[in-house]
Order: sequence, then structure tokens, then C-alpha cells
Amino acid sequence: MTEEKEKKVEEIKKEAEAKGCPVRQAHYYINEFLQGPMCGRCFPCSMGSYEARVRLGRLIGGSGSPSDIDAIKRIAENMALSSFCKKGKDTAKFITDWMATGVYEEHAKGRCPDKQCKGLVEFRIIPDKCTNCGDCIDACKADAIIGEKRVSYRSGYLPFEIRQARCTKCGDCVPACPENAIEITDKAAEPEARPVRASVV
Repeated sequence: MTEEKEKKVEEIKKEAEAKGCPVRQAHYYINEFLQGPMCGRCFPCSMGSYEARVRLGRLIGGSGSPSDIDAIKRIAENMALSSFCKKGKDTAKFITDWMATGVYEEHAKGRCPDKQCKGLVEFRIIPDKCTNCGDCIDACKADAIIGEKRVSYRSGYLPFEIRQARCTKCGDCVPACPENAIEITDKAAEPEARPVRASVV
């Protein structure tokens, strides 16, 4: 059974590493660890894992703070030192591997350097690049994009805009745009001035 669980941990690690952002990787890893391989027999590992999941969730969700990073470091150190088995120690190492790079601190400031964490990014349309073709509207399943498609008998259109409250950040609009007019930006960044409605002729 122990070998089976250790094999599962390795599988989770590979799946986590495919997530891109190191903080997302750590959150995915520990979430899957809690649902399967963790045996729950030692307090630092079991309680620490649950608390780390909450703290990591805050960081990728946009509500994290430096105190969450401090708590994660403390939890990981306790797990590495006091976990009875290799699984707990490996989990602690996976969480802390990227901590020295500053990526956790960036998340606490509201930025995901890899633009992977949905709680920290927004999809925005660049007005100067947009040609009002409407391909993004057709691709958006959440009806999050407003604007008027280009038609031959008009010379003015309501510019396309992504309604952030409806956007699920699925990313389907990005490859759909033939002009590369959709960018992924930090949610914490100052938004550009919204385009005004073009006059209709």
C-alpha cells in the first residue's frame, strides 16, 4: 500500500508540473495529496496540508498576503522536519522549491508572472488592434463580450469589450481572434481608459 501511495504522489507531481505557474502547481499538488496519498497519521502533515491548501488558494485567488507566505513556509518546514513518511517530506519540498524565486511574493502583490491564475488576471481587448470581426463573440460561451460586429453598410461600431464580471477566463477568445487583439493582463494593473462608443454613420 505504501508503494502504491508513493507512486500516486509521483503521478500527482507530474500533473502539477504541467500547470505552469509554480503557486498553482503547489496548490494542485497539495489538493490532490489530501484527496489520496496522505495517510493522516501524523499531525504536522495532515493539519499542515489542510492549512497550506487554504493559504495557497488565497494566493492564486487574488486575496493572498505576505502572512500567507510566512504561514506556508512555517507549515512546510514543520512537515519536512516532523512528517513520519517520505510522502509528507516530499510534499513540503514541492511547496518550497520555488519560494526563493519571489513568485509567491508576486502573487501576494496581485500578480501572476505566468498569467495562469484566474483570480489574478483579466482578458482585455486592445481597441487599436480590434477590427470588430466578431470571432471572439462567437467563441465566448459565457456571453462576456459586448460590441458590434462589422457590417458593410456602416462605418462606426460599438467597440468590443470584455465584461469582467461575466468572463470565466476560459481563454477561448484568444485563439479565435485573427488580429491577436486580446491580451491577458494583471488584474492589479491599472486598466486603460475604456473606448468610447464610435459614431454610427
